[in-house]
Amino acid sequence: MHKKIENLGNISNKVLLFGGVYSNLQALEALKQIAESEGIKAENCICTGDIVGYCAQPEETVQLFKIWKAKSIAGNVEIQLRTGAADCGCDFKKGSRCDGFSQQWYPYAKNLLSKTSIEFMDKLPDHITFNYAGKKFMVVHGSYANTSEFIFKSSPWEVKAPNFTIANTNYDVVIGGHCGLPFHHKKHDKLWINPGVIGMPANDGNPTVWYAILNEVNGNLEYKHHTLNYNYKLTNQLMQNQLLPQEYARTIITGIWDNTEILPAVESGLQGFGINMI
Repeated sequence: MHKKIENLGNISNKVLLFGGVYSNLQALEALKQIAESEGIKAENCICTGDIVGYCAQPEETVQLFKIWKAKSIAGNVEIQLRTGAADCGCDFKKGSRCDGFSQQWYPYAKNLLSKTSIEFMDKLPDHITFNYAGKKFMVVHGSYANTSEFIFKSSPWEVKAPNFTIANTNYDVVIGGHCGLPFHHKKHDKLWINPGVIGMPANDGNPTVWYAILNEVNGNLEYKHHTLNYNYKLTNQLMQNQLLPQEYARTIITGIWDNTEILPAVESGLQGFGINMI
C-alpha cells in the first residue's frame, strides 16, 4: 500500500507532541493556549492522529485544528471517515464494550462533519518525518505497518523495533499514538515516545490529559510529559446529549476507563494509580 509521508526537514526550537483529540474542543483550545504561551509555533505542534472521536464537537474541533495550522497524521478514525467506512477502524474486538460504544460515537461524528472537514482529513499524511537535535524522527499512529495496532510501554521491544527502520532509513525516535496512554521506552539508543492523548484521561484517576514537549539543550534531545488542565466539566456536559456513550462522558470526569479490554495486564493493573514517567 502506498504511504503518504510528509517530511518536515530540520526543525528547531521546542516541539509540542500530542494525540487523540477525540472531538474534545475544550482540550484542544487549552492545548493551543499552552503552545502559544510556550512560544511554540503551529508547525512545531504535531498530532499523532484521531482528531475526531468520542466527544461531542467533531466539526468544531476539526475547524479549530485547521485554523491553528498544527501538523497531524491520519489516525484510523480519519482514514475511515474520509473513505466513508461504516466503522471507526479502531481494531476493537467484535462484540466488545468498546465496539458497542463505537457504534454510537462514530455515526454521530460522521453525521456532523462537513465536506470541508472530510477534505481536510483526506489531505493528512500517513506519517510525518523530521530531524531534530541531531536525530531522525518518525511519527506513526499505531505502528508503521498497522495504523490500528495497539502498542503500549509493556509491549515487547521486538514489536516496536521494526518501526525504527523504514525503507532503508534508520530512525532514532518514533512518536506513536493510538493506545491512549503516555509513555516512553528507550533501548539500544532508540526511543519510543507516546505523548498521550488530550481527548480522554489516561485511566489514571485524574480528569487531566497528557501531551509532551521536545527541547534541544546544548545539542541534546530533552523530552518531558505534561498534564493538561482544561474545562472538562463543559466537555462532560456537552456529551449529555443522549447520542454518545455515557460511559465515556463519565470517564471525562473520573479519569477511569469504563473497561480495560484493550490493555495488556501490566497497564490494566495500573488503572487509577496515576502515571509513573520513570
